[in-house]
Amino acid sequence: MTAHGSASGMVHGSATGSAGASPSRPIERLRKNPAAAVSAAMIAAMVLGSILAPWLAGHGFDAVDRNHVLAGPMQGHLLGTDNQGQDIWARLLFGARVSLAIGIVVEGIEVLIGVMLGLLAAYKGGIWDTVLMRVTDAMFAFPDLLFAILLVGILRPTSPFAGFMTVFVALALVNWPSMARIVRGQALALRDREFVEAARAIGVPDRQILLRHLLPNMLSPILVAATVDIANVVLAEATLSFLGIGIQPPYPSWGRMIADSLPYLRSAPMLLVYPALALAALVLSFNFLGDALRDALDPRMGR
Repeated sequence: MTAHGSASGMVHGSATGSAGASPSRPIERLRKNPAAAVSAAMIAAMVLGSILAPWLAGHGFDAVDRNHVLAGPMQGHLLGTDNQGQDIWARLLFGARVSLAIGIVVEGIEVLIGVMLGLLAAYKGGIWDTVLMRVTDAMFAFPDLLFAILLVGILRPTSPFAGFMTVFVALALVNWPSMARIVRGQALALRDREFVEAARAIGVPDRQILLRHLLPNMLSPILVAATVDIANVVLAEATLSFLGIGIQPPYPSWGRMIADSLPYLRSAPMLLVYPALALAALVLSFNFLGDALRDALDPRMGR
């Protein structure tokens, strides 16, 4: 065998071995975890409900029934109406669409930024690592929520659509440093491994080493961190909307629904209970699913 062939075999063999010999074992451990099953079912139900909201709601999220204001469950209004005569069930379904869209899209942006900067800092080292890590340290100096409030205040959305974009930008900018730190730590542990050194020895370009040899071996911690962080993004969006600087009317947000229900806490407590339960169920489901993924993907759990 030539030296080129031997090194190439070492690269692919080592990379494959580090990824795990039996991918079915994590899947099997995940299937046997009851918390993971319940959490995945809850998330799937909310995703399906948000997608089918126009057909399941029976009303538009901004439709008003002046004849039934602060009404309890009744025919035509499954969970009753709020103080403006809007259907609570419809607003919960469309609110799930808002929360899931923001959580998934913002997390996707965070992963993209964090992975690129974390890989670059770890693999290049030197001035690249110093500058990028000092930037992340500066970001960590600000509390996430306060920094997001500051960004929303600077951007000042003037329309409901602008409110959406402002929340996307603000939450994505404040949350990427955590992902960058995770990716950098994993890349530092992998960059001096034999399969990476072999790839360098045979002249594999840096971009190919990063994308084909380092990144695939970091997917497990990235997936776990992203799953848990979606819950944080959803909660942050609800907090911004609760404060009145997040999603703007007429679009529904669970945080806004909670804020609007406070004056009617004694006369109509269910106005608070419904969105609060939906928000808690979604956040807890992503947290439990993230914990289950961590346990299933940890190689030590199979011993």
